[in-house]
Amino acid sequence: MITSSSLGADVDYERDIKPLLREKCAACHGALKQEAGLRLDAAKLIHKGGDSGAVIDVANAANSLLLDRVTEEDADVRMPPEGEGERLTPEQLQLVTDWINAGADAPPDEAIPTDPAEHWAYQSPVRPAVPSVENAEWQTNPIDAFIAQQHRKAKVTPAGVADEHALVRRLYFDLIGLPPNRDQVDQFVNAESDDAFSILVDELLESPHHGERWGRHWMDVWRYSDWNGYKNQLRGSQRHIWRWRDWIIESINEDKGYDRMVMEMLAGDEIAPDDLDVLRATGFLARNYHNSNRNIWLDAAVEHTAKAFLGMTVNCARCHDHKFDPIAQHDYYAMRAVFEPHNVRTERIPGQPNFVTDGVPRVFDAEPESSTFLFVRGNEKHFDKDSPVSAALPAVFNAQLNIEPVTLPPVAVFPALWPHIEAEDIGRAEAQVAAAQKQLDKSRSENADESRSVVARLRLESAQAKLNSLRARFAADKAKYANDNSQASANLAKAAAKAERTASLAKAQFELADKQAKLTVAEASDEADAAKKKAVVEKARKAVDAARKQLTTAETAAKKKDAKYTSIGKAYPATSTGRRLALAKWIADSKNPLTARVAVNHIWLRHFGEPLVANTFDFGLRSPRPEHADLLDWLAVELMEHQWSMKHIHRLIVTSRTWQLKSSADASLATANEKIDTDNRLYWRANVRRLDAEVIRDSVLHVAGSLDLKQGGADIDYADGETIPRRSVYFRHAYEKQMTMLVLFDAAGPNECYRRSESIIPQQALALANSTLSLSESRNLARSLWDEAQNGEQPETYFIQLAFKQLLARSPTDSETIACRGFLKQQATVLSSPESLTKFEGKEVALVEASGDPDLRAKENLIHVLMNHNDFVTIR
Repeated sequence: MITSSSLGADVDYERDIKPLLREKCAACHGALKQEAGLRLDAAKLIHKGGDSGAVIDVANAANSLLLDRVTEEDADVRMPPEGEGERLTPEQLQLVTDWINAGADAPPDEAIPTDPAEHWAYQSPVRPAVPSVENAEWQTNPIDAFIAQQHRKAKVTPAGVADEHALVRRLYFDLIGLPPNRDQVDQFVNAESDDAFSILVDELLESPHHGERWGRHWMDVWRYSDWNGYKNQLRGSQRHIWRWRDWIIESINEDKGYDRMVMEMLAGDEIAPDDLDVLRATGFLARNYHNSNRNIWLDAAVEHTAKAFLGMTVNCARCHDHKFDPIAQHDYYAMRAVFEPHNVRTERIPGQPNFVTDGVPRVFDAEPESSTFLFVRGNEKHFDKDSPVSAALPAVFNAQLNIEPVTLPPVAVFPALWPHIEAEDIGRAEAQVAAAQKQLDKSRSENADESRSVVARLRLESAQAKLNSLRARFAADKAKYANDNSQASANLAKAAAKAERTASLAKAQFELADKQAKLTVAEASDEADAAKKKAVVEKARKAVDAARKQLTTAETAAKKKDAKYTSIGKAYPATSTGRRLALAKWIADSKNPLTARVAVNHIWLRHFGEPLVANTFDFGLRSPRPEHADLLDWLAVELMEHQWSMKHIHRLIVTSRTWQLKSSADASLATANEKIDTDNRLYWRANVRRLDAEVIRDSVLHVAGSLDLKQGGADIDYADGETIPRRSVYFRHAYEKQMTMLVLFDAAGPNECYRRSESIIPQQALALANSTLSLSESRNLARSLWDEAQNGEQPETYFIQLAFKQLLARSPTDSETIACRGFLKQQATVLSSPESLTKFEGKEVALVEASGDPDLRAKENLIHVLMNHNDFVTIR
């Protein structure tokens, strides 16, 4: 029962009412649709009412038509309609009642949602003029000019630039994901050149480790996931998907344009179907593979293509028209039609014929003629089979897909024609001939009995016939898939058929002779057990009978004259639909309003810890024009006009004063700024950020000099993360296949991670403290630092200084030095009496044993403590 409430004044429109009406009513009574001429997405419009007149009565809420409709018991009349949302709860009804009774007030400047087509994110970005600012320090970089303008408007004063030690450490982590060593810090701090920072930026951007750092960032966005299966079973993603990972890293290192990367990931097989390096990129789609349900697979392709590149949540329209954005259900299936024909296969790589061992997973259009049907209410068992949906873009963009079918080259149609395949297969057959010849020569030199010599001769003839057949079949297939319809091609087919039948006959003759020789040996055996000998002889005799039947079949086949032969491989469609290429071109077009904005937003997030647009995968109507919209558009245009170079954007960002600000300010300045901008939305200081999970693990190894910097290659078992010192990006990353340490520090979820969470839980401290990795590496580092420190005048103090510089990229304060000296003394004393210590029975055993010397072990413990220091896992 709805009652009048004295708490009406406590109801807040922005907090309580607007979100509720947006969730329950805006789909039918908002900017997208106005059923009965009524809009409920702004207070002014609620007061206005609809075709039936007023819907609220502020004099008496009980008389309001709005409340009547949401409390109606008849499901055919009640709002929201059946199947379109849950009815309002008593608590929600009371909130609306109280708000109406209190006058249905709202902020006077409430923005009224405009025509969805006019939404800021659907307008192509135009480069705004760079603001003029008075402070010369904020004029040299356009980013700073935009930020300084916001500072001036809000009347906040930015913090100063970070000190050199903090700056160099931040730069190394941002650009290559590894901490600087002591020499690198000193080289920067002591540099006399005014260009030292810019020179270091260029050096790090050219580092091969830059691709590993930013590759992992984009792997989050693009949902990288390794093969997921049980034993030999394939359940999700693909075997050898790591080749896509290596493509990502290599592409970033070579500064391949972001637009080109998008195109290769969506349609590499249509852009460069005969280039294995490019085909790796289609792992973006191959990763979506789902073995139990094709619809889950295709839904993922549609949903995450839109989220990753366009910042659109089109998946909401799978079951019904999107409730918040101008995406009709038909639009969703039109996008699905782009992906409907595609499937996944594996290309054979040089040197490895076994696809389970290695290969290049890639997509291709397997069923060009396949149709797409709209699922009624999203139910895949209930689809509109009479109305197939054609591939198209969402109507809101008012653009067409320019689809042109792609004629594929022979190796894409018939992969066995890759040159390395013929060379390797022929080479193996030639090796078999050589081995057979060697056996025949041996039998002759040893004066072997006649049956053995016959078997050896027939083995050689079979191997030679197999080689001849293979060569003939390759020749026939090459002519066939080169579309050679000449008589010469027909003759090659006949020759291949004849050679194949000859090879089958030679093989059958060899098999029969071999089985007969084994039968002879079995019959002549001196086996004492008669029953056992009989069983062996009987088995050998059956094998002879089977071989004789096979020979009869082969002899019959050899008499045939037709041109039917077995192709050396599997054939695929000769034409790709071109749908994915058309979509990729549209996404990568500079006129697309979303692509560059979304990309820049992801880059900004990972440099500053906060994005310019809060929801990184939803730039739709629920994302209001961002506070820094002009800066976002300037950067988007800058990206596109510089060949979509991400390195150019990185360089702009890290050389800006905005990026270089301190993370803290004087108390008075901080207090004044926080009153205006508590959340640092205006970037008046740097955000303190915890290192990513992978960077924490890599840093533990790197500071100790143990990190193996080898690049690329097959994914490493996640269970070996504590023992194999490779960078974390190379370890298996899949559902239920992730390192515990990385999961605890909020590593990317394999299914979706457009923005990582950042939790603070006790298990993180325990993981770093008890990790066999941190224990082992702290001992390694302590020993190497102590060896170096002993060359100083005050070795122990020098050891402490080296430790801080190596682990935290700064010198210890006086108080820290005193505390560390006290710790070393106290620890050495305690460790000198091991009989008084309680033995720790942990599950994990470090690979490096603790020192038996109490003084050195104390130093190992100090390094371990610093490795668990908050500053070790924090960017300031």
